[in-house]
Amino acid sequence: MFDRWRAALAGVALLLAPVVVAQGPAAGARPGIVRVRLDTSRGRIMLALDARRAPKTTANFMAYVDDGRFDGTTFYRAARGKADPTKGFVQAGIRTDAKRILPPFPLETTAQTGIRHLDATISMARGDSPASAGGNFVLTVGPTPQMDTRPGYAGYAAFGRVIGGMDVVKRILAEPSGGGFDSMKGQMILQPVRLFRAVRIDGQPKPTKEPRVWLLVPQQRH
Repeated sequence: MFDRWRAALAGVALLLAPVVVAQGPAAGARPGIVRVRLDTSRGRIMLALDARRAPKTTANFMAYVDDGRFDGTTFYRAARGKADPTKGFVQAGIRTDAKRILPPFPLETTAQTGIRHLDATISMARGDSPASAGGNFVLTVGPTPQMDTRPGYAGYAAFGRVIGGMDVVKRILAEPSGGGFDSMKGQMILQPVRLFRAVRIDGQPKPTKEPRVWLLVPQQRH
């Protein structure tokens, strides 16, 4: 009888004991890859950034993510190919909002990183200066080799891939567009797609100490 009671009590103690779950990397995490989720008004997009081959570009992008500088911005450009309008790229980010911008950083060319502008590539938008990339980025639909570096042309900094939500990217590319000028003529999305938030999936947030001036002024609805 005593043995039966002892066995029963041992069973109860086992049921009440706290469950210890081993702490490991998040499911799907890979060394050197940082995943980011973009929540937009057209759906979610998942990115995988190559921090091993493009460390400076990835660090810049993640600074914008961890600071919340992309939150409340838009996808504002749809650059469709003339021969095939289902191909091209979409562009998003802070546009020219000086309140959100971070200091520039050196261009990591495709020749340096080996990351080419293939289908579903994320790359940094920039101005005329190779080191002018900052808070705007593009997602490609179909290969865009014209964005790769070549003799006499620095190109753009590709630094990862879209790994989920390419249907969302394609819907954004198909948005009615117009306006703009020069290289952007006819490519400005008439009703910009809202980028509600950009969320880090892997690793610990590393927010900058730069001022967040945009939080001090009322937000305009795009």
